[in-house]
Amino acid sequence: MPESLKKEEVERGQDPSVMKQFDSSTPTDQKFEDLYTIVDKQKIGMLGTYRNNIGPVSRAMAVAKRSGPDFLFLANAHSQKFDDLEQNKLGQVIFHNSSNQDWVCITGELATSSNDDPRIKEVYSKPVSAWFGDLGDGVHTGGPEDPRMKLIEIKAKYISYWQHEAGALGFAKEIGGAIATGGVAQTGTLREMKENEIEQARAKGGSMSS
Repeated sequence: MPESLKKEEVERGQDPSVMKQFDSSTPTDQKFEDLYTIVDKQKIGMLGTYRNNIGPVSRAMAVAKRSGPDFLFLANAHSQKFDDLEQNKLGQVIFHNSSNQDWVCITGELATSSNDDPRIKEVYSKPVSAWFGDLGDGVHTGGPEDPRMKLIEIKAKYISYWQHEAGALGFAKEIGGAIATGGVAQTGTLREMKENEIEQARAKGGSMSS
């Protein structure tokens, strides 16, 4: 049900949508279990890097593998994102489920691999070649040995996500009720995980780093 907006919340400069949906009581293990439930249903994430003199730049990337809170992507070494990462190693990956509005934002350090990283063969599948092409020279084949084939790994440092609690009908009723009463809609739960919690999850979930 919508909650009333309080005078002290406005005077303190609080965002009522955040404050009323923020969850600080759920145990760490449960928070990560719910996080993985959201992201493992999403095959594509928006991977963001920082480009000098421009700012944040994002593009859709298929997830090659998740290990705990960290994610691995196959990428073409000739793409501009590798130039971005030479200047700034920090980046983000964002997931959004448009069917229920669940979203996840993972901020962390982005690491790149050499072409001989054995993890390339572990995560490679033939459809990947469609994004690389085959030059016909026996080298630039779009296969795992192609020198253009590299990895980008994001190692999480901060995670925030929102998980729905209401279905489509309940969501509409909550919004309508908030509009009618002047209350603040509560349709889900907002959570965050910082480095200490992420390190615990990484230890349990394993690491993809060589």
